[in-house]
Amino acid sequence: MCNWEQAWLAYELIENQKDKKYFESVYTQQNGVLVESALREIKTAAEKLFSITVRRGENREEAGLILELNPALNLGKEGYQITEEEDRIYIRAAKENGLLYGTFRLLLMVSSGKEITGISIREIPSNPVRMLNQWDNIDGSIERGYAGRSFFYENGKVCVTERIRDYARLLCSVGINGVSINNVNVRNGAEWLISERHYKELEQISHIFAQYGISMYLCIDFAAPMTLGGLSCADPLKEEVKDWWEKKCGEIFGRLPNMGGFLVKADSEGRPGPFAYGRNHADGANMLARAVKPYGGTIIWRCFVYNCQQDWRDRRTDRACAGYDNFMPLDGKFDDNVILQIKNGPIDFQVREPVHPLFGGLQHTNQMLEVQIAQEYTGQQIDVCYLVPMWKEVLDFSTGCGKPEDTVADIISGRTFGQQRCGMAAVANTGRDANWTGHDLAGANLYGFGRLAFDPRLSAEEIASEWISLQISRDSDVNRSISDILLRSREVYEKYTAPLGIGFMVNPAHHYGPNPEGYEYSKWGTYHRADHLAVGVDRSAGGTGYSEQYFEKNAALFREKGTCPENLLLFFHRVPYTYRLHSGKTLIQHIYDSHFEGHEQVLQMQKDWELLEGRIPQHIFLRVKERFTRQAENSREWCDVINSFFYRKSMIPDEQGREIF
Repeated sequence: MCNWEQAWLAYELIENQKDKKYFESVYTQQNGVLVESALREIKTAAEKLFSITVRRGENREEAGLILELNPALNLGKEGYQITEEEDRIYIRAAKENGLLYGTFRLLLMVSSGKEITGISIREIPSNPVRMLNQWDNIDGSIERGYAGRSFFYENGKVCVTERIRDYARLLCSVGINGVSINNVNVRNGAEWLISERHYKELEQISHIFAQYGISMYLCIDFAAPMTLGGLSCADPLKEEVKDWWEKKCGEIFGRLPNMGGFLVKADSEGRPGPFAYGRNHADGANMLARAVKPYGGTIIWRCFVYNCQQDWRDRRTDRACAGYDNFMPLDGKFDDNVILQIKNGPIDFQVREPVHPLFGGLQHTNQMLEVQIAQEYTGQQIDVCYLVPMWKEVLDFSTGCGKPEDTVADIISGRTFGQQRCGMAAVANTGRDANWTGHDLAGANLYGFGRLAFDPRLSAEEIASEWISLQISRDSDVNRSISDILLRSREVYEKYTAPLGIGFMVNPAHHYGPNPEGYEYSKWGTYHRADHLAVGVDRSAGGTGYSEQYFEKNAALFREKGTCPENLLLFFHRVPYTYRLHSGKTLIQHIYDSHFEGHEQVLQMQKDWELLEGRIPQHIFLRVKERFTRQAENSREWCDVINSFFYRKSMIPDEQGREIF
């Protein structure tokens, strides 16, 4: 028996057996690793859903389910179509990958209780690259991990277990096609992953991933020519450095045939990079890109770069500006197998921040959106915070770049600027906890990211409902109750934490719980600058100038207090406490009210969850109940600390006379 659950692939017995006829016999003439995986999934699902053993028929006329490859179909490598014809279900694709995705799509529809009689769907993934970034360390810990230890590593060794196969199944079922399996902060022995001491185990993981259409990526240390190769420098323009990487890549790709490439964090938070040698990011990325190009490899270069030695006294330097300032001058200078991976916002995965201005700004460079499933600043998988609505806001954001297709979703698909290597990446939230994600409701974010990366047109409501039906209950009333909790959770979390886009205000280092001045005088550049009169950072044209990094359509919106969206007001402007919002409330009263409301709404969600006892699996009920107890305590702490902080700064009392300390 395994000591983990199968999440949304549990395939529990369904009462309505009318679809059973389709699964008694499956027919295909196709062979291949991915086809075999599809057949295994059909067999597993049929046994659990219908208590039957699937036959692989030799006669297509007797089969209820038929898998066909047709290279002439205009579905790309990963698209599929599913139709019912003459009382049979056909899954068709141009390539094996599409057949496997189509198989999972059908099985999940049946498992969730959706109607498949008369089915006719055709789906092609919007984004070429749909990737998870594991932040797992080789000692078995996970940076920003909230679901137990790593199932990839332990005590300096790479682990190869059946859990990795189940992980690959889960990811493939929602369309993920790439995983970087180690932390972008490559240290404490992880530098040696690209060496003989770990190739055997990495090759085994690579083969597991290959069975589910997933490419494996490794995060590398830019200084590896020095730390591993004994060279005197890692200057990307030095011939000996280029030669070292060319030989190393030949070795890596020769041993790990399912390698997609490397993910690189350089010149950020102390990680080494090309700046040390007076070079720029294009110099560093292109040197690596040329080393992996003979093997079809890709370099994914993170744009999380800023001056982390910022002086808090300096009101002109702005961490928010750094990504744009560093990368816009290099647009068009990166090789065609380099992808710039850009965080959704300019700071660091806050519950509310503006969309990064590099989206739309970069027009001659492959780019992909990076989001964080791991809830570093959104409750750490203790507090429920359904993140799909946030990602939808980012994807739907109109950049004003002058193209008809100008949303972030258009840009990262490659449609806007005719690019081939684009997509979405997310920092994963998985660990060794039995339910994979610590908080059971955090599973909706893992599932939701995959579904949204494959099809950004899906709504947050649709994704939530699907996931609940698959992982918790098919009961429609239960579904509505849990959906309601999920769909209001991000707004509730925002209410009781950091107001109006100000961000941070968290305890330094571990980032859980309130500490309004934890980073206020630090080098990290995450300031709110609250005093007795006002709060917020002036990022308008007259301040740090960050608002001017957007095209005029959005710059005009952000640069003035009166037009700036109020949920971002304090991100873009310094505002007096007596300033009146559109609601008629003063800024300080809004802060008080929202924090009290947020805490009260957590208590209501807690009560709503307790009404589900006896209607959902007891182990899920109890685990989430325990998390709500902790969230209620956390929201009370946030409410009291933040309200007290602003009261002590402003000395303006709450109009409703509530207790503020």
